[in-house]
Amino acid sequence: MANMLLEVKNLVKYFPIKKGVFRKTVGWVKAVDDISFEIYEGETVGLVGESGCGKTTTALTILRLEEPTKGQVLFEGRDILKIKKRDMRKERKNMQIIFQDPYSSLNPRMKIKDIIAEGIITHNIISGRQKYKRVEELLELVGISAEYMDRFPHEFSGGQRQRIGIARALALEPKIIMCDEAVSALDVSIRSQIINLLKDLQVKFNLTYLFVAHDLSVIKYISDRIVVMYLGKIVEIAEKHELFNNTIHPYTRALISAVPVPNPDYQKERIILQGDVPSPVDPPKGCRFHPRCVKAQKKCSEIEPKLMEVKKGHFVACHPTDE
Repeated sequence: MANMLLEVKNLVKYFPIKKGVFRKTVGWVKAVDDISFEIYEGETVGLVGESGCGKTTTALTILRLEEPTKGQVLFEGRDILKIKKRDMRKERKNMQIIFQDPYSSLNPRMKIKDIIAEGIITHNIISGRQKYKRVEELLELVGISAEYMDRFPHEFSGGQRQRIGIARALALEPKIIMCDEAVSALDVSIRSQIINLLKDLQVKFNLTYLFVAHDLSVIKYISDRIVVMYLGKIVEIAEKHELFNNTIHPYTRALISAVPVPNPDYQKERIILQGDVPSPVDPPKGCRFHPRCVKAQKKCSEIEPKLMEVKKGHFVACHPTDE
């Protein structure tokens, strides 16, 4: 069994709603509400759910790009939420992120050699001309010719810009990379190239990924384990084959039913969820999914289900039905 690299315990992130001249807090957006999970060295954990469920906020809070409301994030056994911001700069060397939009995440006024070298300079890893030698190696590693290093981001396609973003994340030789919808803005053909590149780099450098996405087909291909979120809560965690073959939570079943099958003769039963996703400002009592669940019982609207291990490695937050 691989060593545990990252452990998230009871993580909470609320955003204040302020109104009036004096900006008084009148409510809270409960983006991430008491979630816990682990990530082991060398594995890819997929974090999946509908838009607005708290996936990206979870990744940003783990990195402290958003300060958490409460909870713990243990990186190699150390709670990084308790260390000072000055010391957190050192930890960022081990924890990097690839953003969703490959254009807005790159400074348009900087040449790509300076974008990639920025972290190397900040952390004083390599000095002098050697840093640009390292940039050349990183560009070649992600499939971009080093002769383009003096160009600006607007001179590249979306797929190439995402490769530059990957090179920037690799520059500090991190132990874990957060991939925040890293392929959702790309064309399908380019998407597969970037996913395969990430898998190859993982093998080469023993990288660990938290892969945030809403596309379950992508998550199934790249992930080892999958964490399913709904309205700020984790509803199911399992190894990917276990999750797809023995789905328990009704929300996970609905997500899987939406994954297209590349066979026109195969008739797949599509589960259509009724109603809209409730507001994270005032989430439903009990199970947050119960207003849209076809198997909801009376206790589902009264008691919040706890995330329980129903079989080895398979966790679910759902009240058992009579079935």
